[in-house]
Amino acid sequence: MGRSRRTLPEELLMLALDPATGTTAQPQSLDLGLAGAQLVELALAGRIAPDGDRIAVVVPRPTGDPTLDCALELLRRRGAPVRAVHWIGGPRLGLRQTYLSHLERCGMVAAVPGQMCGVLPTTRYQATDTTISREIRGRLDSAIRTGVPPDPRTAALAALAHAVGLGKHLYPGNEGRSSRSRLRDLIRHDPMGGLVAHAVMDVQNGVGAQPRRGQGPGGRPAGPGARATGEPARGVPMQPHHGTMARAAAH
Repeated sequence: MGRSRRTLPEELLMLALDPATGTTAQPQSLDLGLAGAQLVELALAGRIAPDGDRIAVVVPRPTGDPTLDCALELLRRRGAPVRAVHWIGGPRLGLRQTYLSHLERCGMVAAVPGQMCGVLPTTRYQATDTTISREIRGRLDSAIRTGVPPDPRTAALAALAHAVGLGKHLYPGNEGRSSRSRLRDLIRHDPMGGLVAHAVMDVQNGVGAQPRRGQGPGGRPAGPGARATGEPARGVPMQPHHGTMARAAAH
């Protein structure tokens, strides 16, 4: 995968960055959204495909993006399709910080050190080129305003933005209510984005974390001697701390 196109995790993070404060909106749910965005990006690259409510690796060949390839390899090692809700809800440390550090290395954001209460060190991230954020936001605005079905990438971005709660950040107040509603409706235009977005919301609502008793994978009755396979899939681990990655995550 070349670097001529920004990945969905990068775009979702750029949408979440507040240009005034340098912090990310919805920080807790954003990690879930980034994990989901990785799945959609891998699907767009032809590496994985939905299998019901599960994700199956169809082409294990690396994409050339180290963070995406780490996720792809972990999915491959599972050996069998994994439920999207289990993958997204699995433990993953520092995914947001991994992408913030990546954006800094690419020159898309600049890290600004500071202090909280005059004591605790903090790091905020300011976009170095606001035209990138405006272009990403403009695609969503256009899809909302025109009602024309967006391309799969934009539809997936809209679905993920809604799933992590960015609607109130992008379209605040009563005047943004109709835009938030239309943002939510864009979820139907990309099946993979919809599957992942619903899984993100299910994880936040505590739904689907464990299969029902007596059921095997995918809700099928478990065979004799079968045991539940409710262990969450592990997500992308924190990358090794080098340089900027050792900084505290943005709030």
